[in-house]
Amino acid sequence: MSTLIVIAKTPVPGRVKTRLTPPFTAREAALLAAASLADTLQAARQTDAGHRILALDGEPRPSWQDSFTVVPQVSGTLDRRLAAAFQAATRLDPGPVLLIGMDTPQITPVLLHSCLPGDEEDATLGVADDGGFWCLGFRRPRHQDFESLLFDVPMSTDHTGADQLRRLRQAGLRVRLTPTLRDVDVFEDAEHVSTLAPQTRFAARFNALRPLLPAPAGR
Repeated sequence: MSTLIVIAKTPVPGRVKTRLTPPFTAREAALLAAASLADTLQAARQTDAGHRILALDGEPRPSWQDSFTVVPQVSGTLDRRLAAAFQAATRLDPGPVLLIGMDTPQITPVLLHSCLPGDEEDATLGVADDGGFWCLGFRRPRHQDFESLLFDVPMSTDHTGADQLRRLRQAGLRVRLTPTLRDVDVFEDAEHVSTLAPQTRFAARFNALRPLLPAPAGR
C-alpha cells in the first residue's frame, strides 16, 4: 500500500503565510492558508492510498482527522521535520510514500497518484516555480536513510529543489521529476493559483477577500 503525507501548520494568524501580509492582514492570510489546507486534504482523501498522515505543527481540528493519522511535527528545522514525517510513515507501511505541503491547493487526486514512485524509480521530486520543491516521494522508504538524504539540505531558498535533487542522485537513487507547480507564498502566487484552479476553496476565499484590500497608493 502507499502512504500520503501532508505536512502543515495550523492556520493561526501571524504564524502562516506571513509573506501575504501585506496586502492581506494576518487574519486574512490565515484564512487563505486554511482554505489551501482544506483543498490539499480533500485531494489527498480522494487519492487512492492505504494510509494518510497529517504531520502537523499546531493543534489539530476535528475535521482534519477524517481519513488521516495526525502526528505532531518534531521540533527543529524543516529538513529535520521532513525526515521525521517520513520515518513516521515507515512505521505504518513499507510501501511507496509521497509527501506534500499545504501551499499548492491546485493539486488533484490524479496528479498526486501520478507522483507516487513506481517500479522504474526510487524517488520522485516535484520542483516548485520558486526553486523549492512541493512533493517528495520514495518507493521503498524503509530502505532509505532519511538523515543523509534530507539533513542540512538548505530549505526555503531558490535552489532548494536543485540541492535536494543533487542529494538524492548522489545517494544513487533513480529520480523521476514530477510536474512543476507554483507554491502560494506572495500575492502574485495567490492570484495565479486562484485563476488556475477557480473551483478550489482557496480561489473562492481569495476572490472574496480581494475586493476588501486597500487601494494601491497613488490612486
